Order: sequence, then C-alpha cells, then structure tokens
Amino acid sequence: MERHHAQKRESGESYFSHPLEVAGILARYRLDSATIATGLLHDTIEDGVATEEEIRREFGKEVSELVDGVTKLSKIEPRAAATRGDLGKFVLAMSKDVRVLLVKLADRLHNMRTLQHIQRPERRQRIARETLDLYAPLARRVGIMAICEELEDLAFAELQPAEHDAICRRLEFLKKRYPSQVGRTLNELRRVLEASGIESEVTGREKRPHSIWQKMQRKRVTTEKVTDLFAFRVVTPSEEECYRTLSVVHRQWRFVPGSFRDYISLPKPNGYRSLHTTVIGPHKRAIEIQIRTRDMHQVAEYGLAAHWQYKSQGSGPEQLSADTLQWLRGLREIFESATHHSEGIEDTKLEIYNDLVFCFTPKGDVISLPERATPVDFAYAVHSRVGATCVGCKINDRPSPLDTPLQSGDQVEILRSRSQQPSAVWETFVRTGRARSQIRKSLRRSREREHLKLGKAIIEHEFEMAGENFVPKTLSPVLKVFGYKTQRELFTAIGAGQLEGAKVVRAIHPKAHRKFAAKTRKGRPVKGAAVGIKGLKPGIAVHLATCCSPLPGERIVGIMTEGLGARVHTIDCETLERFSGDPERWYDLSWAEGDNLPGQIGRLRVKLTNRPGSLNALAAGIARTGANIANLRIQRRSVDFFDLDVDVEVENIRHLNEILVALEASAEIYKAERVTKR
Repeated sequence: MERHHAQKRESGESYFSHPLEVAGILARYRLDSATIATGLLHDTIEDGVATEEEIRREFGKEVSELVDGVTKLSKIEPRAAATRGDLGKFVLAMSKDVRVLLVKLADRLHNMRTLQHIQRPERRQRIARETLDLYAPLARRVGIMAICEELEDLAFAELQPAEHDAICRRLEFLKKRYPSQVGRTLNELRRVLEASGIESEVTGREKRPHSIWQKMQRKRVTTEKVTDLFAFRVVTPSEEECYRTLSVVHRQWRFVPGSFRDYISLPKPNGYRSLHTTVIGPHKRAIEIQIRTRDMHQVAEYGLAAHWQYKSQGSGPEQLSADTLQWLRGLREIFESATHHSEGIEDTKLEIYNDLVFCFTPKGDVISLPERATPVDFAYAVHSRVGATCVGCKINDRPSPLDTPLQSGDQVEILRSRSQQPSAVWETFVRTGRARSQIRKSLRRSREREHLKLGKAIIEHEFEMAGENFVPKTLSPVLKVFGYKTQRELFTAIGAGQLEGAKVVRAIHPKAHRKFAAKTRKGRPVKGAAVGIKGLKPGIAVHLATCCSPLPGERIVGIMTEGLGARVHTIDCETLERFSGDPERWYDLSWAEGDNLPGQIGRLRVKLTNRPGSLNALAAGIARTGANIANLRIQRRSVDFFDLDVDVEVENIRHLNEILVALEASAEIYKAERVTKR
C-alpha cells in the first residue's frame, strides 16, 4: 500500500485494490502465506516501485523468487516481442515452483473481472483473446476449474457479446418456463439415492455460457437445440459408493449413449477424478450428472492447490504429482526447442488444452492425449526417442496408418527403426505441442546437416571452376569478413542460400575468379558426369524432380538442393522460379548420348469411355509401343467416362509421345495427356 499509494486503476480506484483482490483469490484457495504475500507484491517490481533486492531483504528469498517469476511472466505475454531466453526463464521458474502460475492466474482473473473499465475496445479484445487462448487452458490444465470457467465466460462475453447474450437469454427463458425444474430434479435424485441406501450430497447448477457455446460448436446446433443446460453433482463417502450411485442412476433413468466417462479409473493428467454421465431425467430433459467422493471434489474444485503440502519447516512444496512434473518438464522442453516466441506459444497452446483420450501401451500403462491425437503423438508422449524412431504402429493389434485418430481405450504398439528420422509430413497431423516441437527440432537439425554438406560441395565446385585447389585452411582469413566464427557456420550459410559461394572465392582469389568468368562466357563445359546426365562432376548424386518428372530428350537444368546432390528439372518447371536469386546453384545439364534411360516413369491422365473393352484398349495401346504399365489409379467415375492416372515405364520423352499418339487414335479413349505434377 505504501509503494502503490499514488497509483490509480482505470476504474479510478486505488491501485492497491488490485493486489489485495489477487491475494484474496489466493487465500480462498488456501494457498500458503508466501504465495499470498506474492499476490500482494506481484506488481511492485514491474511497476518500478520496488526492487528485487528490497523484496528479498524485507520478505525473504522464497517470496522474492516468486515475485520475480510472476514479473517475468507478465513481460512475456503473447503480445510482446519477447526473446526465447525470457520465455525459457519463466518456464524454468514455473517448473521449479508452480505457485508462480497460480499467482498469475489470480492476477488475470481480477483483471478480467474489471475489464469493462478499459476504455479502448481493441485493448479489451486483445486481453480477452489472450485469456481464452492461454490463461484459461492453463487453469484447466492445473485443475482449477472455477478459475478456468470464469475466465472463459468473461472472455467470451467480451469477444462474442451477441452469442453470449443469446445463451444467457435462453437460460433465463428456461428458468422462467421451468421455474422449479432444478429443485424438483434435485429432490427426485435425492429420493432415489436415499431409497437405495446411498449417503450423498446432491447439488445442481446451470452450465456456464461458454461451456454451452462450445457444445453448440461441437454438435453444430442452435441454442434452442441444446437441452442439457443443467448439471447435477453427487458427492459420496467412498469410491465404491460412486459406482453404486452410477448403477442406481442408470437403472432409474435412460442413459444417453456415448455420454459416459470414467475419470476415476482413468484420471485426467491434472488429477481430476469423477464419473460423468448424461440421462433423460425426471422431466424428460437431458441432465448431466457428475459423481465423485469428497476428496475427488476437493481436487476438482482446487486442482493443483488441493495437493499443496508443505514440510513442517515451511520451506516449500513436499511433492507434486508425477504427471504434473512431467507436464512441466515437457512445457520447458517445448520452449527450449522453439526458434521463435510465436512458435513456442503455438505449441504450448496445443499442449495445455484438456486431455480427452486415454490409450494404453502393450504393458498396460495409460497415456493421456488430446482428442484426435495420433500414434505419432502417442510415441512422443512415451519418449522423444520413441517418437523420433517411429516407423509404424499397431492399434489394437492391427497395423494402422500413423495419422489415425486414436480413441479412448485403444492399445497402441509403436514399431521402431534406428535408421528412421522424423518426417516433415508428421507435423501436419500431430495434435500435441510436445510432438510438434520435437519434430521441428529434428527437422532443423537434419536441414543443418544437409546445408553443411551442400555448402561444402558448393565451395569445392566454385574452387574447381575457378581453376584453384580447395584447401580448407584458406577459408580462415575470410570468416570474419562474412561474419562467421567457424568453417561449419560458413558452409551451413552457403548451403542454406544465405551466402553465395562465388563471393567467398572472389574474396580469396579475385584474379582466378575473373579467369573463371571469362571461361564461362566462352561456354566452357562443366567437368564431370553422372549416370545419364552430362554437366556434373563425378560423385554428385542426381535426383529427378517429382514436380516436373523430366524425361530423356527434354531440356533440363540442375539445382543443388538441400539434400546431397543435384535435383534435375525441366527448363519450364514452375519450381525454378524459387531459385532465381541463387545463380550459383544452377547447372546447365543435358542427357547422355542416346537419350535413352529405360525404366523412367511418365504419368498420363486418360479420359476413358465407360463401356466394356475400354480398359483393354488402353492396355493394348500402351503395349503396342513396347511400354509397361507401372501403376493405374481411377480418379473419378461417371456414367459416361472414367478418369484414370496411368504410370508407364518409358525410355525418353519421344517414347512417351508415341504412347500418347497411340492412345488418342483409339475410339475408346476420349483424351490422353501427360501429367508432370504428382
């Protein structure tokens, strides 16, 4: 109060009312005195009215570290152009002491409660979006559902006021139309349980507007179609009584298929345990019922705070659950793997959303994952090495694709190979931040290795073309000129296209480079050759580009790619535009004498009449030219025509053209053309 005395909030209140309310929220969750003190002091360093040294001197090391952790988090909210280092510091602090996050959640909750006092609409929208995207899921992930739900509703009211108001009006309408529905349902539920000899506490409440909105989006229905707007909770003395209660409820009222969830035998990673079911209740309306013990209810209400136990000396948390610690370590790993702040935030948002799917390893261990997670997510959840070496999977003992969405109860076996590397395709379908960040990290390392090898090959080529011998030590004097510390960095930059190899040669041998330029103008051929290709030095691998599928006889160029070697394109390939700024990567190539390279694949798109004998005419036409069908795929079928893609083995472009002429001469074939993009 002394340090904030002159400050005012936008509402006109004394600023001290804010830290006082934050401390009050923390006290209601029965947190320890150090956390509550942090709630009171959390803005003093950020606002410059106190220093870390003062906090440490007056309140001790524990409070000082907590205040410092909260201050760091305030500086790295998604809107800020924060560095990865700052983000990593906060995650490291949070992984050591989760109370930093609890204080920040209380701080955000009070700010959202007073959001209406902020004058600028765009600022209110930004704060509400941050809350919905980051802070509410974080509160859910640590199990503090009351804070999570209030944050969601306050943000929802700001971001989508029309939808929020419509749902609130619907709730008011139902309460007026069925004024005693909740009370009568409560009485009926209590009566049924008492008659069965079950001791319990039964309560009822409306569902939150944002929760109703989410359900509307999932089921794609309007407000009028949402019927289970009320939820009832049964608290029993023991776990055994929970299952007895479930049995009684299902015998009394009709169960809604697909609505049952057993979070007692399969707890959520945040420690939440309860039975969930939906039944058609006493008034022929769907009602959701949650059944749990008193201890489970405590965890459901207070989340991580319910587990906070302290040593008799009061020196810190005695222990956190293994799942919570694993999640915190994983969160830190995500930020350490990210190259950009926005990438870390994106992957974290994936990681903190509620886990809804529970799968099993062959040994029976439970792995919790987000909805629609895949076997690749499962593999990375087991261990990063398992994910990186994954080559296939079995779901319930059946071989399945790696992008298959997993369902609760699936048993997943991951097939591995030491030679496997993560695929870039995986990033398009994984659902967890941990998997995505690890895949990106592996791909970056792989690209760096490729850039290193490619950069060295480019330098060697440039030296050869300049008529000079390449000696690695000759690069040392020019490293500082180009701003690199090691040859490895220089090669990597050249391979990545950040630096031209020709510039490096010019810096070392300016006269030799002029000689090279003169020879090039005279059309001096490039030394070296590859199988079927002229214009490359020996030893350089050749890959035919799939974007244009070049065939012998076509005009071609070579592009040094991120992989080892040259990728060969047709001269008119659209992909070449991407390399217009990298002239040192281009090679003028030609096919070897004879222009024949048996076994090359040419793809044809054929429109075939839909009548008996047409497919035979297609095969016969191809056979007459001496070609062989390698693959055939039906793309579309109508009453009159088939559209097929046909891969044929050809020797050169002339051979492919002969096939096209033969097919177009057939009455059964309406149209035939070459396809280059695959």
